[in-house]
Amino acid sequence: MTVQTQKAQDRPSTDRIEKRIELRASRSRVWRAIANATEFGAWFGIKLEGAFAAGATIRGRLTIPNYDHLTLEMQVERIEPEGYFSYRWHPYAIDPKVDYSTEPTTLVEFHLEEIAGGEGTAVTIVESGFDRIPLARRAEAFRMNDAGWAGQAKKLAQYVA
Repeated sequence: MTVQTQKAQDRPSTDRIEKRIELRASRSRVWRAIANATEFGAWFGIKLEGAFAAGATIRGRLTIPNYDHLTLEMQVERIEPEGYFSYRWHPYAIDPKVDYSTEPTTLVEFHLEEIAGGEGTAVTIVESGFDRIPLARRAEAFRMNDAGWAGQAKKLAQYVA
């Protein structure tokens, strides 16, 4: 398993997190882990209510220790079987006293491609739109989600192994 942070330029982006992971699992297996709400929840650490469908809003309670008091809401954008899955959410929305519903969301994307020679599946996870998050919490949301996606990529790899 390889987890890489990629930057489009030499200077770090404040708007976009990008992680690429190479998994020794078939594309269809990785796809199920990402696009099936039950399987997604198993590795991500969330108990989702309902199924992923383009245009649907799905909610769930986190099962991650110290975050299990939180409910997340995801608006599914696009599903292109075995290739692309995306949703919007409020990044690092962890203060139960704050109403994040008026804030812009970030876009989370999963891009899947076969590794040359059939050696597995490459997944690129991109979260973008941080520059639109209110300045007071933008840097912390970016920092926490950057670390969070590195950890989630490893959990995904363990899940499909």
